Amino acid sequence: MNPRVFREYDIRGVADRDFPDDFVRDLGRAIGTHLVEAGARRIAVGRDCRVTSPRMHAALLEGLLATPVHVVDVGIVPTPVLYFAPFHFDLDGGVQVTGSHNPPQDNGFKILRGKSTIYSQEIQALRERVAARDFVAGRGTREERDVVRPYLDHAGSSLRLGARRPKVVVDAGNGTGGAVAVPLYRELGFDVVPLYCEMDGTFPNHHPDPTVEDNVADLRAAVARDGAELGIAFDGDADRIGVMDARGRVVWGDQLMILFARAILAEEPGATFVSEVKCSQALYDEIVRAGGNAIMWKVGHSLIKAKMKQVGAVLAGEMSGHIFFAHRYLGFDDAIYAGARLLELLSCTDRTLDELVDTLPAAINTPEIRMDMPDDIKVEVVRRAVERFRRDRQVVDVVDIDGARILYADGWGLVRASNTQPALVLRFEARTAEALARIREEVETALAAIRKELTA
Repeated sequence: MNPRVFREYDIRGVADRDFPDDFVRDLGRAIGTHLVEAGARRIAVGRDCRVTSPRMHAALLEGLLATPVHVVDVGIVPTPVLYFAPFHFDLDGGVQVTGSHNPPQDNGFKILRGKSTIYSQEIQALRERVAARDFVAGRGTREERDVVRPYLDHAGSSLRLGARRPKVVVDAGNGTGGAVAVPLYRELGFDVVPLYCEMDGTFPNHHPDPTVEDNVADLRAAVARDGAELGIAFDGDADRIGVMDARGRVVWGDQLMILFARAILAEEPGATFVSEVKCSQALYDEIVRAGGNAIMWKVGHSLIKAKMKQVGAVLAGEMSGHIFFAHRYLGFDDAIYAGARLLELLSCTDRTLDELVDTLPAAINTPEIRMDMPDDIKVEVVRRAVERFRRDRQVVDVVDIDGARILYADGWGLVRASNTQPALVLRFEARTAEALARIREEVETALAAIRKELTA
């Protein structure tokens, strides 16, 4: 067993190296035991379209069915559709076999206890249970059920559409999202141009992560070629959204949050919103300016969902494209639904998406930057960075909610350990291009020096 596959909010690794059948069966028994001890009797299981998912799904089921649970197998579905299943069927948990936005050779598991994803110590408890082989025995049962049609009906019924129906290109990256999003948007009356919506777990056209600009180059071209108002892209399991306007500009997660927050605050003045430490300061300022309450929190879909419930937020979002609607919806990250809410927003205004993007505060910032960093030192690098920058007289403050958000008088830089990859995640924002370059150089130089100390 590779203990590093047990991450902050999911279990993930290289499928053929880290998830042999015997281990996956034991993991299934551990998950079944954990959920049964928490009172579960009926759970949902689904999978994405990766080449290794059928094997891992079969081994997982063997393990689960060796415990006293009833499995509702919903088949190949996007992760948000699996999240929907416990709400619709009144189940006690769920497991999705998915590698999310990772490369084709990767795979993993996202786990629900009740209607919420488990994370942190609860995931480590599964590791300990597998290592100790601490399983309950039982004879589980299984049935297959369709949850896609109920999902489409529920999502569609929550929308309040206006008169306009702009043309949209949908790039599913050959993941699971296209098979659900395209029918939903078409049923709502929109003119949808599918791009890479055929499921292919080798992801032959581009890597399934729309937060990287290289991966939306074909979407940009298709929006221009087909005269569409916007493009919507999904990651491999459709819990992350990417958006492109007609001028080829990426509309990042924090920019989408501003558009959504403005619309929601018109319905619910004073509402609370949660976003994470990578987001632009403009997002927090705009929410407050519009009369809302803005809370900064840690990165990670499970952590964000927990914080939303704690503070009663109507919406949360991450730079990575995870958008969580509790307003008129169920509170989990769902890129397909987020796309539908964007189409709803556009249907209710005469302004096009690019005109709405023009109303957003201008900010000089970088997208997410990933710096390769071995798993065994990445957390220590961030810890030392916090200490180092707190001693720096040019630094106004260091916010350590999640990593280090290093505040200068004219901007900020962020460094945090990735929860899913052997990397540090960096982002920078400043008032001027010169300040941006200076802050980035200072932070990256410090990180290089810390890495050298740790590896010397």
